Amino acid sequence: MTIELYTWSTPNGRKISIGLEEMGLDYTVHPINLGKREQFSPDFLKISPSNKIPAIVDKDSGISVFESGAILMYLADKAGKLYPQDFAKRIKVNEWLMWQMGNFGPMLGRAHSFLHYNPGKAPFAEEWFAKEAKRLYGVLNAQLEKYEFMVGDYSIADIATFPWAARHQWQRIDLNDYPHVKRWYLAIAARLAVQKGFPVPGGTATIPMPA
Repeated sequence: MTIELYTWSTPNGRKISIGLEEMGLDYTVHPINLGKREQFSPDFLKISPSNKIPAIVDKDSGISVFESGAILMYLADKAGKLYPQDFAKRIKVNEWLMWQMGNFGPMLGRAHSFLHYNPGKAPFAEEWFAKEAKRLYGVLNAQLEKYEFMVGDYSIADIATFPWAARHQWQRIDLNDYPHVKRWYLAIAARLAVQKGFPVPGGTATIPMPA
C-alpha cells in the first residue's frame, strides 16, 4: 500500500515529499493546482477542510492528515524515523517544528507577498517583514551554532524548515550573513533524499544555492 500525497509547488508542499523520501515510504503524487483553485474541490475538502495543501491519505490505515507539521509527525511515527522516541528529545523537536509552523513559515510567507510579489507597493510592510526575516534567520543561526542540525540529530524539524530557507532570495536574505544557517542549508541540500523529494511538487526543479 502507499501514501497518497496531495501537494503543490510551495515550501509546505516540498516538506512532505522530502520527508517521504527520507523515510523511505512509498507514495503517489496528486497535484492540486492552486492557480486553478483545485484546493476548493469537494473531494479535496474532505481530506483538507482548511483548503490548504499538503494533505495525505494513508492507504494502510485509511487515515487522512492535513497540516504539514501534523503530516510529518504522522509519517515519522509510521516510519519510526527522524522523530525521537525519547520524551525529552521529542519535545525539543516539537518546539522547533512548531517554531517553523508558527514563525519561520508564516512570517516568511508574508515577506514573499511584499518583497517578492509586490515590491514597492507597501514600503512599511516591506521594511517590517524584511526585518522580521532577518530576526528569524538570526534565531535559527544561533540555534545552529550549538548543534549540527536544529536539535542535534537530523529530524522532521529540519525537513520542515529547509524548504522555507530555500526561498531565501525571495526574502532578500544572504545566507553568507548567517554562516551556521548556510552550513546547515548546504548539508541538507546535499542529501540524496532531499534532492529527490524537493522537485516532486513541481515548479523549481533544482534547489536554490547561496552565492
